[in-house]
Amino acid sequence: MCTPNGRPDVPKVHKTTAENNGRPKVYSALCALQLRAFIDAAEDVDVDPDTIEDLLEGLEDEDEEEEIQESDLDEDLDSETLALPAHEQDSTIEKSGDLNNLEMETEVIERLKREADGAWSKEETRKMMHHLKERGTSSFVREYVITQNIPIVKLLFAFGISLCPELRNKQPQTMLYFLRVAMSKELHLREKLPQYNTVSDAVSLIQASKRVVVLTGAGISVSCGIPDFRSHNGLYATLKEQGIYDLDDPQQMFDIHYFRENPAVFYSFASQIYPSNFIPSPCHRFIKAIEDRGKLLRNYTQNIDTLETLTGISRVLQCHGSFATATCIQCRRHVPGTEIEKDIMEHRVPFCTVCIEAKKEAEEVRQAAFKKKAKKRGRKEWEEGSDEEEEAIPVGVMKPDITFFGEKLADDFEHALEDDRDKVDLLIVIGTSLKVSPVSEILSHLPHSVPQILINKTPVRHINPDIVLLGNADDIVQHLCEQLSWELPPPLEKRLEVPSLARPAKRTSGEMMDKTEPIRVAKSHVWLFEGAEGGKWVRDIEERFSEGNAESASHTMQARVLKEGREAKKSRTS
Repeated sequence: MCTPNGRPDVPKVHKTTAENNGRPKVYSALCALQLRAFIDAAEDVDVDPDTIEDLLEGLEDEDEEEEIQESDLDEDLDSETLALPAHEQDSTIEKSGDLNNLEMETEVIERLKREADGAWSKEETRKMMHHLKERGTSSFVREYVITQNIPIVKLLFAFGISLCPELRNKQPQTMLYFLRVAMSKELHLREKLPQYNTVSDAVSLIQASKRVVVLTGAGISVSCGIPDFRSHNGLYATLKEQGIYDLDDPQQMFDIHYFRENPAVFYSFASQIYPSNFIPSPCHRFIKAIEDRGKLLRNYTQNIDTLETLTGISRVLQCHGSFATATCIQCRRHVPGTEIEKDIMEHRVPFCTVCIEAKKEAEEVRQAAFKKKAKKRGRKEWEEGSDEEEEAIPVGVMKPDITFFGEKLADDFEHALEDDRDKVDLLIVIGTSLKVSPVSEILSHLPHSVPQILINKTPVRHINPDIVLLGNADDIVQHLCEQLSWELPPPLEKRLEVPSLARPAKRTSGEMMDKTEPIRVAKSHVWLFEGAEGGKWVRDIEERFSEGNAESASHTMQARVLKEGREAKKSRTS
């Protein structure tokens, strides 16, 4: 069965909650345990505010809701517990000491265990997991949720997740979030390919590969003077700290609903990220070097600065759009981005000239008709409009064709992924925290047998790449080019220089590479370049791989990759 909007219906379950002063009683231990896990998972799986609100609905009081939000539960109850079978959840809950009625809770858990044990055979589960890992999350949802119409509660059993009764009646979008968390956890357990570990291995992979996919984010443009979004000194943190814009949340700056209500806020800020003042970085030129040698299958960029185009990269997909074009939100007129550039740089809201002209003509027609009518009634001109309210004719605001929160990505994105999945032979991820879906799901869409190289300033804890190169991305790609005997191509043309205050204060890449060599973390696949930030994650890697059993450490890392995501949350908020 499906809901009227086409989403899979959530099956009704036997009510196991008791009434408590007219409100449903929550089985605090089991429900809080799973809520905690799903809320923690939002660090790595994109979730909208409505889903979070739906998750927290039904808690007995505001204090309990705050307890979940502040993660005050026992530190042992992390997101790994989410996937425990029901009987293991039972023992974990007993340790938490939060049960009001242990006997009733145990009965519920035993019922969940019986239900889970009978849901799928081992062969059915193996087939489903193979489909997920080889064909990706979108294909999995299409096949099992839409085509086979299997209830999400039952699908979750295949992932070892037995939802407590309170969570089974959540909204359809929340149920889909539960499934995305389960799929994400499974896909993040990708086994590292053991034959690739060193910088030399990375160089050999680049040399041998013929169809490279490069996935890039804001980190490759930071050295150009364009801030990233999510770091401790990134765009969102700066917007929050300055507090000069009328925003409840910094992400509202790129929310389509907020833009429609108050476009002036976006245009008071847009000049700071408009690409007219920036020059491509060595990272952009590295991708161009890959393409010049016929090795680039596609560059998926999350950036809106069009610096890839300025570099001359042709096989690029701007997943989140760009400032290159703009569209009227009223009449959908499409224009080159240069048409609104002056307004952007002068902090004005650009209006659609076609809509303005249409409004002017409509007002002239209306005025003429009104005068004619007033004359026939013998009214004076100054009385016009005294008895009737004129209906305002809307004038369209021009919006750059960048994808705001709340907007769907262009179909080109999904089509490109379908085309590339069976062709790619190497994935290089540069300068992104992989936080925003659906671009963040590219890694889960690709077969696990494709080698993965991560180049980033900080670890991305919820993935398991084969080689991790941490540090300033520009320095890393220049080091790789030296090892490859490649020269970085120049940009196609020069733009205006970035003001000195906008550039990060640091030495040039050439100055640093003369003095600094990458450092390997123990015998691991992790290498530290200038500017690397890893903290406890790097120390844990060093400890595990220093014990002399690299293979065992590799398996340990795979098993703990989701738990590291929780550490990422702490490091980003500290």
